[in-house]
Amino acid sequence: MTRRWFAGPAALGLTMAVGLTACGGSGASTSGGGGGGAGAQKAVPSTTAASDQSLTVWVMTGDYTPETVNAINAEFTKQTGAKVNVQIQTWDGITTKITTALATSTPPDVLDLGNTQVASFAATGGLADMTPYKQDMAQGQTWLKGLEEPATVDGALYAIPGFAGARAVIYNKTMWAKAGVTSTPTTYDELTKALDKVKAANHAPDFSPLYLPGQYWYVGLQFVWDAGGEIATNSNGKWTSGMSTPQAQQGLQNWKTFQNTYSTPASRTLNSDSPDQTQLFAAGKVGAIVDTNGTVATILKNNPALKESDLGSFAFPGRSGKSQPVMLGGSVWGIAAKSQHNNLALQWIKIATNPDLQKTWVFGHDHWVPNSNEATQAAAAKVPALQKGFFEAALNSKATPANPNWAQIEGNKTINQLFSAVASGSKSPQDAAREYDGTADKVLNSSR
Repeated sequence: MTRRWFAGPAALGLTMAVGLTACGGSGASTSGGGGGGAGAQKAVPSTTAASDQSLTVWVMTGDYTPETVNAINAEFTKQTGAKVNVQIQTWDGITTKITTALATSTPPDVLDLGNTQVASFAATGGLADMTPYKQDMAQGQTWLKGLEEPATVDGALYAIPGFAGARAVIYNKTMWAKAGVTSTPTTYDELTKALDKVKAANHAPDFSPLYLPGQYWYVGLQFVWDAGGEIATNSNGKWTSGMSTPQAQQGLQNWKTFQNTYSTPASRTLNSDSPDQTQLFAAGKVGAIVDTNGTVATILKNNPALKESDLGSFAFPGRSGKSQPVMLGGSVWGIAAKSQHNNLALQWIKIATNPDLQKTWVFGHDHWVPNSNEATQAAAAKVPALQKGFFEAALNSKATPANPNWAQIEGNKTINQLFSAVASGSKSPQDAAREYDGTADKVLNSSR
């Protein structure tokens, strides 16, 4: 299952489309894009081709603009002489379409994949292992962990990070200023003190200083990660869910305390889409939410009286002293295992993820969060203040387990139920985690 959020073009000083997939993630984590732990490394071969030779590239609709794809292709043709056959794909039914294509003898050579889709396609042998080229592909950059981790399955790299999107706190600056909060919180203590002031200034029983529905597991995971917990670990092919560990238990307790203090009691069993938290924000019933930057355009559309100057964003501060780790979504580039043009495919991806192209096109033109720490830090210094929080949040990222069965845990809402049970108090953190871990262990190891 893939869910994506996009910003509309209206009312943003910098139009930022953020795509987040919701079905996959971390696992055998490797070190940053510099190639540590990647084994014997090779340079991407420099290959020339006949002028009539063509590389087939599948690009998902809404990911890269035609101008950016054209820039990649122009440089690729200049270097190799080969042409590129770009085929734009829609998200509806894409998992089945890719699975079928990868099983044929003539699959597309390069595929634009949601970062959390990689584990499923790698498990079937459909993607080429690019581990030997990791260091050369990184081109001196350190990839964002939330993109690299879900592309790394059982220690092998099956896709190269393309771009990212992240969640951050979106708040009503005007409302907060009326409550006496005039500076952006940078620590957990500053955040709670600010929310206390906002809460004291707004007395409606259905008002939330920071609306955080109990099923909103994306943010719930941030509390677990911030406390040092892990969703699951992989040891010699066996997955072990980690919600019962002391660190995760602390994170769940922190989640319960924060959620119960700053969101309404009615929200403890709800998810972010029912009621839609962006509508609650636009209606002035909440002082802040945690969401993607695509939400900004939706808020402004839902309440034309609000202006960009009324809004702000910041990375969610953690008790750890750092911003809470966030689950990234975004795009990664994979190569079909049965590609007849493997070397050309490697060259195309190396060009597509080149730091200069990332700066000029992926960020500069398409306005995505770029694929590396270095590029994202540079971008954060240039974006409008309203967008800054999303880029800063992306610098501390993680992902869900790089296990082909993880989608089942999302699909049956096992993960939603864990955080909702804790927030509502229907189960203690210990009991909720014990039940969740038992179910998750069976699912994650079901194909082993």
